[in-house]
Amino acid sequence: MENVVNELNVYLSDLNVFYRKLQNYHWNIKGPLFFVFHAKLEEYYDEINSQIDIVAEHILMLGKQPLGTMKDYLQNTCIAEANNEKVNDNVVCDNVIKDYESLLQKVIKIKKEADEQNLYDTSALMDNFILSYTKHLWMLKQTLVK
Repeated sequence: MENVVNELNVYLSDLNVFYRKLQNYHWNIKGPLFFVFHAKLEEYYDEINSQIDIVAEHILMLGKQPLGTMKDYLQNTCIAEANNEKVNDNVVCDNVIKDYESLLQKVIKIKKEADEQNLYDTSALMDNFILSYTKHLWMLKQTLVK
């Protein structure tokens, strides 16, 4: 179970950094799709905020301690922070796709490990995230179709 909890804490770190990145983009987006992305980014970061709480509480349910500081998150994340600057909608879309793909791979890995260890509650939780990220990726990629 330790490996699954460690992976959950890395995932929790990714979620926290991704949350900040989405909020940063929400504040700094520019370009012809400003109104669309501004609203969508808020929707995404609200969802990620909820997922942060769900994952942290799940780690606690497993009898372990979730990471809880920005220092911890930055030391354990695979998600790159966004710069504090204006950014166009194409860059935002590309980066958000990349990050959702990273999150999707992470939750698939956690699900497989949880299944191997008979941690079915963890596995089922990952199913929800897999569905969410897969849908977001499909929708974002449709935005790029010319």
